[in-house]
Amino acid sequence: MSETTTNLHEYSVSELSSSVKNIIEDNFSRVRVRGELGRVVRAGSGHMYMDLKDDRAVINGVIWKGNASRLKIDPEQGMEVVATGRMTTYPGQSRYQIIIDSLEPAGVGALMALFEKRKKQLEAEGLFAPERKKTLPFLPKVIGVVTSPSGAVIRDILHRLRERYPAHVLVWPTLVQGKEAEAQIVKAIKGFNSLPAGGSVPRPDLLIVARGGGSLEDLWCFNEETVARAAAGSDIPLISAVGHETDTTLIDYVADKRAPTPTAAAEMATPVRADLISELLNKERRLLDAQSRLMETLRSGLRAAERGLGRPDEILGTHAQRFDRAGDRLNNGLRSHLETASTVLARTSGRFSPSILNAGFEAREGRMTRAKERLHSGMERSLERRKDRINSIRLVPASLSRRVADARPAVDSLAARLTNTTRNLVNRREQSLNAIEKLLASLSHHNVLARGFALIRDESGNLVRSHQAISPGSQGEVEFFDGRQTVTFSDKKSPIKPQTKSRAGNRPPNSKEDAAPQQKMKATQKSLFDE
Repeated sequence: MSETTTNLHEYSVSELSSSVKNIIEDNFSRVRVRGELGRVVRAGSGHMYMDLKDDRAVINGVIWKGNASRLKIDPEQGMEVVATGRMTTYPGQSRYQIIIDSLEPAGVGALMALFEKRKKQLEAEGLFAPERKKTLPFLPKVIGVVTSPSGAVIRDILHRLRERYPAHVLVWPTLVQGKEAEAQIVKAIKGFNSLPAGGSVPRPDLLIVARGGGSLEDLWCFNEETVARAAAGSDIPLISAVGHETDTTLIDYVADKRAPTPTAAAEMATPVRADLISELLNKERRLLDAQSRLMETLRSGLRAAERGLGRPDEILGTHAQRFDRAGDRLNNGLRSHLETASTVLARTSGRFSPSILNAGFEAREGRMTRAKERLHSGMERSLERRKDRINSIRLVPASLSRRVADARPAVDSLAARLTNTTRNLVNRREQSLNAIEKLLASLSHHNVLARGFALIRDESGNLVRSHQAISPGSQGEVEFFDGRQTVTFSDKKSPIKPQTKSRAGNRPPNSKEDAAPQQKMKATQKSLFDE
């Protein structure tokens, strides 16, 4: 047995690990594995690590950064997939793993299950609710299109818009298939919404997200949650035109309007120019006819009113004659009044001779002089009365000094009473405080220690109140009246003999002698607070 063991080839750990790796890689250089994704981790380097499992086994999988960016789907835990790659080993941990080159769902059923799961989640959040969908503008001036610039979709949209109603179109070029398409579509929708109104680049009035038909895998980027949320969060009304009429994606549910084809999206976005022109011409004709009928109706009414009013000369003739007669009477009356006034002026002008006027002026001057004298004498009498009233007020300095001198004894008496009262109050408070201080000193435990008692504490500084609380061999401390002493407790027990004679220093704690100081202290405190 010993010789057989000696003849075996001796491998190093690295050689054996390398041999196992070569055998696995040679026999499983290209494999396809179907299973359920377990743990899915995307490292900071861009590599992806995952577990492929079924009900009995688990295989570790690795997708390098370059292949991870080209995946058509976003791997999620619980997804059933088919992985294509090669088997190898990881010597550092003595395990085998599959290096995955491509990853695809395990049939349409897995994708549809994931589609239904995301659909229920978004529907539960209210993103499909009709009340949150915006109304499309009737005549959009600027239309933004998110699609591939090299496909037939953009040409169909532009051709249809040119036929129906020419509008300014802004194209945001994106991928519409593959791993990077998701991020580019989200960036395009958010980019159009971030354009300022009135800027150098016009802000669209309507958005169209379009793509031609394809398989479920080809249209999967429009089923990603980020794309659906970006479309739902768009402030600009959005039309979804992905695939053909039978194709359905998540963006169709969250969009404000869903078009069966990109061409139908262009038809939804704009009306037909010829129909608009025809409708305008029809409305113009109807407006002209309505105006003609209105003018004819007004003309007929005016003619009828004219016949009912009669001739202007017949209506105004009588009033014109009355006006002429009134004018003649006015002129005659003014002339007669002027002649009468002239006669009165001639009779009265002789009465206003210079002597009469001078006499009148002298009489008025005399009255003015007498009024001036009366005013002057009245002012002097009023001034004398005010002087007498001021002199009658007794506010002279001598009177004030006498009042102050008379009131000083009363003020001094009050000040003395206030000083005595304050001093007595302070003395009473001081006596009460001294009594409380003496009472506190009599109740202090230091007085008890001075009578020969001691306090026992354990190692933690807690008071020891029972013999059972002491552990034999433990350290402690005994506090006397004049200091403290460290001691070691032993396990020897000594019986305590009952005292037959009561001493003055060992009274029961509830005796009347001990209760008296406490009652005295409470009474002193009450008197102090009452004062």
